Amino acid sequence: VVGRLNRIPGVECLETDGTFYVFPGVQQALAKVPGVHNDLELAEYLLNQAEVALVPGTAFGLAGHLRLSIATSMENLTKALDRIEKVLG
Repeated sequence: VVGRLNRIPGVECLETDGTFYVFPGVQQALAKVPGVHNDLELAEYLLNQAEVALVPGTAFGLAGHLRLSIATSMENLTKALDRIEKVLG
């Protein structure tokens, strides 16, 4: 998942430390999406455009990041990452 996120233009993600979530940085992606200025707006944009639910990192003190749960099947993660990449790529 981390490797796949890092291949999406404007997204940077560190390896997870064993938790069920990753927090990709999306600062560069924010600059590419017209009308989107922060992680809250990007999370809403991805929900509407990619049909993927992500939590804004601001809720966890990580502005400019999104929280993605990886506690699901690889099939579901692949579909979600495909959709995110299609919208941001």
